[in-house]
Amino acid sequence: MDKSLLKLIPYTKPYKSHITWNIIYNILYALFSTISMLTLLPVLEVLFGKTKKILKEPVYTGIGDIKQFGSDFMYYKISELTKENSIQVALLFVVLMVITTFLFKNLFNYLASHHIMHLKNGVLRDLRKSMYNKIIELPISYYSEKRKGDIMARMLGDVNEVQNSFFSILELVVKEPLTIVFALVTMFFISVKLTLFVLVFIPISGLIISKIAKNLRAQSMQAQKESGFLISIVDESLSGLKVIKSYNAESNFKSRFHDSVTRLLNLSNSIGSKNNLATPLSEFLGITTIAVLLFYGGNLVLVEKTLEGSAFIVYLTLAFNILTPAKAISKASYSVKNGLAAAERVFEVLEVENEITSKVNAIDKKTFDSTITIQNINFKYEDEAVLKDFSLEVKKGQTVALVGQSGSGKSTIANLLTRFYDVNEGTIQIDGIDIKDMTLHSLRDLMGLVTQDSILFNDTIKANISLGKDNATDEEIVEALKIANAFEFVKDLHLGIYTNIGDSGNKLSGGQKQRLSIARAVLKNPPIMILDEATSALDTESEKFVQVALENMMQNRTSIVIAHRLSTIQKADLIVVMKKGKIVEQGKHDELIAMNGTYSKLVNMQSFES
Repeated sequence: MDKSLLKLIPYTKPYKSHITWNIIYNILYALFSTISMLTLLPVLEVLFGKTKKILKEPVYTGIGDIKQFGSDFMYYKISELTKENSIQVALLFVVLMVITTFLFKNLFNYLASHHIMHLKNGVLRDLRKSMYNKIIELPISYYSEKRKGDIMARMLGDVNEVQNSFFSILELVVKEPLTIVFALVTMFFISVKLTLFVLVFIPISGLIISKIAKNLRAQSMQAQKESGFLISIVDESLSGLKVIKSYNAESNFKSRFHDSVTRLLNLSNSIGSKNNLATPLSEFLGITTIAVLLFYGGNLVLVEKTLEGSAFIVYLTLAFNILTPAKAISKASYSVKNGLAAAERVFEVLEVENEITSKVNAIDKKTFDSTITIQNINFKYEDEAVLKDFSLEVKKGQTVALVGQSGSGKSTIANLLTRFYDVNEGTIQIDGIDIKDMTLHSLRDLMGLVTQDSILFNDTIKANISLGKDNATDEEIVEALKIANAFEFVKDLHLGIYTNIGDSGNKLSGGQKQRLSIARAVLKNPPIMILDEATSALDTESEKFVQVALENMMQNRTSIVIAHRLSTIQKADLIVVMKKGKIVEQGKHDELIAMNGTYSKLVNMQSFES
């Protein structure tokens, strides 16, 4: 059995009753498919005046005699009706019998479809939930090398493909095969010779169809990868539209998109051609079988006279009844190939091991009491070391600033403190407890993060600010906005805190967005605040507003400030100067200026620039 198929089984467990009922109704559908065809026999015999006269009611003698009993009982009823009434009543009886069996056949088909619908939609929802949970839980490092579009394609397209294609497997193993089996058993009863003839053709058809389907799965994989690449291009184009336009790079992006679309077109055409071939090919092979049957069976009726004409017509309808499920099986087998390829891509993400998780008996730490200790840490993103033997102690209530040129490792400290990444060597401790021994939830609860890019969501100001505190009242939100120096512009908005700020907050200016990010951190009210270049993307006027907001926020709390602009951190209790992952100087602003070293140079350079 295919690995992807085995991995899907746990997702079907909550829907076991639906699977059971689907199988039961499919068995009944297959049974009534054959019975409905058999009921045509008495109709034809009444029409041709060939009905057997049975005047004595038959007696049921056991399961081995069920076929004979059923046949005799039906002819007994027809004989009774014909004796007492006109032939029309007998004809009406057999026609109603046909209608009833077809009604049951279609009712069971509907009920089977009803249960498989619940199974398909339920598994689709559960797969999507698992996929989204995984996407949210995976560490930041996972996305540094993956395309967002590819993840989205797996989440939306591939999961849908699993739903659409994969569950045809139930029909592949129950409904259609049983329809064929019941029809074949009945055909054996009508004529052994003819049925053996049919059985020679079925394996040949199956062999031809499986040859064509062979490389379909590999092509489906390629097509799904290309879809991911396509979504990536659209995502990057929308995110970077200003840059694309300002650099006149429209033609470059258009050609990338057009190339991808063309590759997808060729793959889709190739897959589609093979899929489209399934129906006509199986139909042609089926009709060839029927044509040979007509010739051979016609001989048995007309020349050898070993088969009744009415029985031969019913036999042909049963043979046609095999064709439809045979076509469905060949189509479903193509579908399952697509589904397997999609499932493989879905499970590729679901099975990624999340290296940054809480330990089994991790400590749920609620308070920060004394110190953050960073001890002898080494860290590299890939090959190049970003931090080398780095140590630092931050006492409760202190504001510690990390400064240095780009690439000196400042932001990496923020990534390691929040456990977006884990240190390669060394330890980070809070109140003497290694952060790896704390639950991730409690660690991040102790911290508020304000980044250089103010990440906001397409929602109201209230929803964005209350992200870390769901039950916040309007008054608490207004208070946080005041501390963040943001209420002065929010109060002038048409709907105040209920104003929608657009995609990524694009209805607001850079300074306004940053102040909302600060308000969000203020409302969360964590004991440790990490400010990662919170003002570097702002103009001077916005910076002044944000600087006031930051100073308000940092009062009475421990702050680690990663700063590019040195004017913002002159009041810090400790300034740590970094260069190539190491500390080169540390002290207060005046002490560092007096040293006339790296910090002094940086200050002079920035004074000169401004």
